[in-house]
Amino acid sequence: MRAGRHERRLSILTASLSLCTFLIHPACRQEKTGVEKPKELRLAVIPMGTTHEFWKAIHAGAKKAAEELGVEVIWKGPLKEDDRNEQIQIVETMLDSGVDALVLTPLDDRALIPPVAEAKARGIPTVIFNTALKGDDFIAYVSTDNWKGGVLAAERIGELMQGKGKLILIRILEGVEGNRQREEGFLQTVRSRFPGISILSDNQYAGITTETAYQTTENLLARFHDVDAIFTPNESTTFGCLRALQDHGLAGKVIHVGFDSSKKLIEALEKNELKGLVLQDPVRMGYDSVRTAVASLRGEPFETRIDTGVFLATPENMNQPEIRRLLAPDLTILDR
Repeated sequence: MRAGRHERRLSILTASLSLCTFLIHPACRQEKTGVEKPKELRLAVIPMGTTHEFWKAIHAGAKKAAEELGVEVIWKGPLKEDDRNEQIQIVETMLDSGVDALVLTPLDDRALIPPVAEAKARGIPTVIFNTALKGDDFIAYVSTDNWKGGVLAAERIGELMQGKGKLILIRILEGVEGNRQREEGFLQTVRSRFPGISILSDNQYAGITTETAYQTTENLLARFHDVDAIFTPNESTTFGCLRALQDHGLAGKVIHVGFDSSKKLIEALEKNELKGLVLQDPVRMGYDSVRTAVASLRGEPFETRIDTGVFLATPENMNQPEIRRLLAPDLTILDR
């Protein structure tokens, strides 16, 4: 009888020890029986700036992709679009914070080479978007065909000028490859297809603000009273030039074709004060850039060169659904 009790006690003790071992051993805990949840990917998306409507649309596209793919996007750009040093510092800070990938619009096609090379050395892939970077330390390039954008502007202006007259090109900022492509595509098309058009000025840089673009236009109008047409290759140069033409009573009289969109520019297009706006698809650009970076991190196939398209809005076609979508992208995702 005693032996029976002893055996029962021993059995209970053995069972208790087995249960404790099961509970303590990590492999046996219930919460560990499944596959561990993978670490959330963190991507730094670094534009040239954050104030223009174009950058807000890029942000919207990047955020949409992030929500669909279940990753985190850290959006951070320099306060001024000509501050190379600040953008370099942002890149370096993001690398030190341990992001998994960079998605970058280089403010300068050479100055950003070293930090991108450093990212590659750390095993952090970089997707370049909107404007090109020299070298090959990045995995993909997502952009508008900026040269083609310049060609579209030249064709529009050349046709409206009927192949003759006097023209001004207002440049943006030195060192930005995307800007240079637009400007050179424009100039080469004018020179080759419209030899009867005289180029009064093509060497003035307006900088990155509406105010500096306004002043540059004022100076050019003071020098060239008989200008027939002006091309401005981004949002700030277009709005600054538009304001100057309005103040001189020349809006709609001088043929003006710009690049990118905003509420004020749409209003000017409706009033025929602008004869055309070359449009990009910034929402798609931000979206495709993030998707490409995530595909790389997950070992999935991706394209190394993505052309996101370029379009021309005019007073005649601006109410077509696709053109209207590009003129005024849906940014409501940024409110969540």
